[in-house]
Order: sequence, then structure tokens, then C-alpha cells
Amino acid sequence: MDHSKLKRFWPRTASDSEPETPRRSRRLGSDPTSRRVRLTDRWDDGFLRLPAAGRGARGLSYIVDGLGIYYDATAPSELEIMLEEGGWETPETLARAEAGSARLREERLSLDNDPRRRLLGEVLGEAPGPRAAPRVAIVDQGRQDATIGFGLAGATCFTAMLAAAAAEHPQAERVVVMDPAAPPGTVGHIDAATAARFGARLVTEPVAAWSVVEECARLFVVTSHIGLEAALAGRRVTCFGLPFYAGWGFTDDRLHLPRRSRRRSPQEVFAAAYIVCSRYFDPYLGEACRLEDALDYLALIVGRARENTARTLCLGFSAWKRRSVSETFSSPGQRPVIPQKVARVTASDLRGFARVVAWASRMPEGTEEACRAAGIPLLRMEDGFLRSVGLGVALRPGASHVLDRAGVYYDATRPSDLERLLETAEFDEAMLERAADLRETIVAARVSKYNVGGAPMPPRPRPGPLVLVAGQVENDASIRLGCLEVRTNADLLRRARERHPGAVIAFKPHPDVEAGLRPGWVPAQDLAAHADMVLRDVSAADAIDAADHVETLTSLIGFEALLRGKPVTTHGLPFYAGWGLTESPPCPRRTRRLSLDELVAGALIAYPRYVDPRTGLPCPPEVLVRRLAEGDPSLSRRELTAEAVMKQVWSLIWRHVLRRG
Repeated sequence: MDHSKLKRFWPRTASDSEPETPRRSRRLGSDPTSRRVRLTDRWDDGFLRLPAAGRGARGLSYIVDGLGIYYDATAPSELEIMLEEGGWETPETLARAEAGSARLREERLSLDNDPRRRLLGEVLGEAPGPRAAPRVAIVDQGRQDATIGFGLAGATCFTAMLAAAAAEHPQAERVVVMDPAAPPGTVGHIDAATAARFGARLVTEPVAAWSVVEECARLFVVTSHIGLEAALAGRRVTCFGLPFYAGWGFTDDRLHLPRRSRRRSPQEVFAAAYIVCSRYFDPYLGEACRLEDALDYLALIVGRARENTARTLCLGFSAWKRRSVSETFSSPGQRPVIPQKVARVTASDLRGFARVVAWASRMPEGTEEACRAAGIPLLRMEDGFLRSVGLGVALRPGASHVLDRAGVYYDATRPSDLERLLETAEFDEAMLERAADLRETIVAARVSKYNVGGAPMPPRPRPGPLVLVAGQVENDASIRLGCLEVRTNADLLRRARERHPGAVIAFKPHPDVEAGLRPGWVPAQDLAAHADMVLRDVSAADAIDAADHVETLTSLIGFEALLRGKPVTTHGLPFYAGWGLTESPPCPRRTRRLSLDELVAGALIAYPRYVDPRTGLPCPPEVLVRRLAEGDPSLSRRELTAEAVMKQVWSLIWRHVLRRG
């Protein structure tokens, strides 16, 4: 075989001719050589695909070939020649392939990750437990599937598969399933009558690939990708066509291709196809990444989509939050129900729902009791700790939130999922390193929850240590449920002066109070008596950097100060207090002594959920921190409602007229 047309030696690396952005090509390896050699690399969809594209999201994976196309067996492809000739196999590549293929199975990730796909056993109505007879799967494919013809097969192969399965497994339970990579509703080659003629049962519902692999002892395929996944799991696979993974010795092939003579393992084929010949791009920033990173992103996005297949009732959400909430809890074919106003909830109102998500501070009366009576989970939702550019009270949707089954993080009167996580979780070294990196990135990017305030830090009126007193909204639930003695900003100022009589006291009002939208205004006489400086419109990061000590009730500024290495005193019990990192009232439930990185791992990585404001996809915290640092305009958008306009007008009047008067 003349392989002189290949453009590079193995291992395959990105060439200068490869474009920065993928360029799909449907030109096949069967095109005339005179055309092929003048073309640059061909890009086609890869083997890891998002269940639904977000706003402006790009593909997650692409397979690149400088000679042909991987699924075209009529002519050589670069992937085929790599597998035949070798020379690219390194211990690192094969170890990555072993770990990557194992993770596909653990996370149930496949070529198609539509969350609507069901488990094969559920579709068949099978009771849990061992089966009396082995099960064999015959995998149908869509009539328009191009890989069939380019795999040297045709429509008659599907009937031949049925006949072979019946002849070779007469005592087995035989089921016909549609290729799990085919879109729902795809019309295949095998109908119910044909399946019945060969003693097989036709499954018409879309099924998940790994459930077919794990519930069947043998799979018969033509060119379906599930054959490789089954082989990776140690299942016997019979191929009636020539997919890219056939002909290497680990499948039972009914067609043979002389070009493929070398014996390969499923993991080696995986390594060549998924690692060496594939390119991965993160779906948020469009930057190149590794297979392992792509698996992280895909697992996160698919996991959220699968959760959202549960029919969800959302309660207590203001009108301006409904669009973002609907996006957050949607999945293909399923959107949450968000009624406009609900005063009281009963168990009968929850009939037909699988879960309830309620805004924790606006939960309708009777919600907990109704969920308990109906036997469905209640998840309390609140903003996360990295939120937006602008205030929530100014109707700017947040890009992070928390869902808590036990309570909610700011309620110190009862346990929350976050408290239990921090009390019991064991964070491995990789997680702690990630937490340290995230903390350093947040500090370097000067990111906080709201990212507001552009005024410069005023000069100190006199020498001495500076104590930052973080004001809060006085009707905030975190004060009501987390403070015993000190509950107002004026009292907090007085307490701070008593504790630090010689210090420079800098009072930073909460931005919601500064905007005139929430209570917490400190009388002028109290400010004059106890504060040396008032930091109006100064960013939280600037205020913390200038401080030598921070005093607060339950403000998140205390947590942000911890991230920056500042000593913190809380006069209430916020989520970050009671773990040995702050001077705070005791909490008998919080007995563990945490490191700062353990606190960050729990509070910023494991507990919250983040949504990329640009694509609408679930994302890791690192993506949102980058968006916040860049001041992405998606984070400062405001819902255009009458309520938003009225609040904006009131805030302007308060700032420029009433407050000064």
C-alpha cells in the first residue's frame, strides 16, 4: 500500500495548516486521489457530543483526517493507516485511553447523550434481578445512515443479522433496538413483523447505549458506534459491516478488509480515534482542550440535562426570574412549570411532578408539608456566591445558584446540604489543588459576588489599623436566621468600635441599601460616632484589600476576605463560620476544623451550580470567574420588565435626590 500521500509522521499533532476553528467536510476517502491530495485536513463531528447546543456553543469534539474519513471503508483513512502501521503508541496515550474509556462507562457517556433515552430494562418492563436467559441485542440503524454504505453494507444486512442471531442464540432473549446514536424518531430497517418472524422483540423507544451494553451478553451491529463501546466493556460484538473499529481482531466480522491485518485491542482503537485523531474544544470559550477536560464538561452538562428530565414545579419566583429559571431547569423535550402566583400549596397540587424547586425566601405556605405528603423532593434555591455584574435586587439574573434539600446555607437554625458537606466530605488532593487555583484566580481577578462599585478607596483620615465593617440588608434572612445579639448595622458599628477603640473604622454599606432598594440605612449620628470612613460605591475587593481586619454579621464579604487572607470576625453564623477560620459564635453541629481550601472546595466547587451566561450551558466555576473578570455584558443584562424600570427610576431618585437631602 502506498502511504506516501500522508502529510505527517505519528504521533499525529496539530499541523500549521489546520484551521483555528473546525471546518466540517463531507468529502470522503473514496474521492479521487487527485482531489484529495490538494485538500487540507477534513474535520467531522467527533465521538463526544453535547445533548443540546447552548446559545452560540460550538461542538465539543471533532475527528481530523488528512487522507479520508474514518467511517469510509472504501478507501484508506489516516485513522486506519495509523492502526495498521503503529508507531504512535506511547504508554501515556494508552494509559489515557484506558482511563478515558473507563470513564465513559462510569459516567454513561456515549456518542449521543440525549437525556430522554431510557434504560433498556425499564423499557422492557423487566424486574430487578438475574435473568433466566441471556439477552442478545440486534442494533438497527436509520435508513439514511451514510455509514452503512461506506461500511460496505446494505439494507439486507439487517435481516441477515436477525437470522444469524436466531440461529446462533436460539434460547436467548433477542431484542431489536435502534442505534442509540440515531435521533429519536429515526425510521430503521427492521419492523415489528420482521423482528417477530425471527423470534425477536422490537424496542421502539430510544434507549441509552450503556444500558444496552450492560444488559446484553452479545451485540449484533452493522456499523453502529455502540459496537466499540460494547467491545470496550468486554462484550462480544458481531459486525455485518465494516465500521472503523472492525477488522482488528476483537470483533466477529462477517466482512473482511485486507488492508486491516494487524491485531488491535479495543483500547488501542479508542486511543487512536479518541485521542490521537480527535480535537476537543471547550464549549464555553472555544479553546482547545484535552480529552479529559472534554469528559469533565460533557459529564457536567449531561448530568444536569438528566436531572432536568424530572417534571419540575418551580414556586416562589418573581416574574423577572422566570426566563432564566426556565432555561436552568430545562432539558430536551422538558421544561419546568412556573405558575405566576401561588399562595398555598397542597399535596394534590403536586400530582404529576417529580420534584419541586422553590425560591427559599419566597416559598409559598405549606410547601414543605405538601412535598412530604406527596413523597417528592423539595429543593430550596438561592443565589450562589459568585453571581453577576450588578445587583439581584436590580433585576439582574444570577449566573450561579444553589439547590439544597436539607435547608439553605444561610439558615443557621437547621442543617443544610452545604453544612453537611463541609462537616463530612473528604476532598482529595486534586480537588484541593483545584480549590487553591480557583481561590488564587478569584483574588487575582478581583471578583466578588456582585462586582459593583467603581469609586476609588478614600485616604485614611489618620494612621492605625483599618477595620472594615460590612453592612447588610437588615431584613435579610441570613440575619434573621443567623444572628442572636447583633442584628442591625448601627449595632454592628457600635460593637466594632468597642472591640477596636484605636482603629480606623471603615463602614461599607450594602450595595442594595446604597441603591435605596432595601432597608439598612445607618443614621448620620451613628456614622459620625462610630465610623471614620464610609466607603460608598467602593468595590468589595478594594475595601477588603485595604482592611487589616473585617467585622460583619453574616455578610459574604467575610468569606471574600478569608479568600484574601484577612482575619474575620462574624457576629452571626454564616456558612463559612464555625470551622476554625473565623472568630464567631459557636455552632454545636460544626465540629470539624477546615483548611481554607477545603472550605473553598465545598462552598465554591461542590455545592453551587453555575450557568455560562453566554451559552446558557451548565459550566464549572472557573468559566464564570473568567466571564466576571472580563465583565461579560451577558452578566449585567437586566430583564426589561415594568418592575425593572420602576426600580431603576427609584434608585436614581434615591441616589441623587433623597439620600443627599
